[in-house]
Amino acid sequence: MKESREEKKKRVRRLLARLKRTYPEARCALDFSTPWELLVATVLSAQCTDKRVNMVTPQLFERFPEIEDYAEAAASDLEDCIRSTGFYKNKARNIQGAARGVLERFGGKVPETLEDLVTLPGVGRKTANVILGNAFGIPGLTVDTHMIRLNRRLGLTRSLDAVKIEFELMPLVPRKDWSLYSHLIIHHGRVRCQARKPDCAGCELCLLCPSAGKV
Repeated sequence: MKESREEKKKRVRRLLARLKRTYPEARCALDFSTPWELLVATVLSAQCTDKRVNMVTPQLFERFPEIEDYAEAAASDLEDCIRSTGFYKNKARNIQGAARGVLERFGGKVPETLEDLVTLPGVGRKTANVILGNAFGIPGLTVDTHMIRLNRRLGLTRSLDAVKIEFELMPLVPRKDWSLYSHLIIHHGRVRCQARKPDCAGCELCLLCPSAGKV
């Protein structure tokens, strides 16, 4: 039976309530202390686990404490520090380009709008929303592979396109909860609704999920 938008919005509110009770400590899994450190960590997290990134960044942030340090570093030095995160040459190039962009165009401060953030090398909408939501408290929907998979299983989208899913979720999820919704769904995807073998029998959302027992 097809749901109306209003029915989906009501179901999303119930989903949110259950997820909040289940994961009261859900937050960004990347370790950081400044907006720039979060930008770097998020770039490194592409095709890499947050756990691995958190193993790499302490030494990286100690060796390169300021944005200027990244902009002026030898590419090989930066690459050596992030090698274990994979695709390290491309990531080093993007991080260095982003550092120079922040210094040259934004006065050395990471910008606080999505429109400005996505002009930086290596920063797409997903990375921008991570930064906005977690460094600046500006709500943003972070659509990664977990968000794509779970929102499809939950019947909130049929799309596989991250940007389309982001815009489809915007009217369904209360704006104040956009960032939290992302954390909750991503965490649930990691611990319960995994790609190959979802734990539907033990899932806290099974009564609200049209895919329960069917995946």
